[in-house]
Amino acid sequence: SRRTRSSAAAWWLTLVSGKWKGLLLRDLLDGRGGLGAENSAGHVTQKVLTAQLRQIEASGLLTRAVYAQAPPRVEYTLTEPGYSLRPVLDAMQAWGDACQKAEGGRI
Repeated sequence: SRRTRSSAAAWWLTLVSGKWKGLLLRDLLDGRGGLGAENSAGHVTQKVLTAQLRQIEASGLLTRAVYAQAPPRVEYTLTEPGYSLRPVLDAMQAWGDACQKAEGGRI
């Protein structure tokens, strides 16, 4: 039904909304789990990066492993539901590429 579809879309958007979440998820899909302040999201503060990753972790889309070494190292890995986002993020990338080409970056 329309209401169910709307509710599912709103729920999904709460999982991936945020300035950096989509780009961080894309990095994780590309196998870059040792995310630092320098990543495809551009330069983002460590505080913001950590907050966004913790929110994604809380949603169940990734897991975090902390390694006791000097300096401390943290790696993030997508869970099965996180990996299932690949077709969605690929479609968004294709849509963005097509729009930028056709409209010069304007919609």
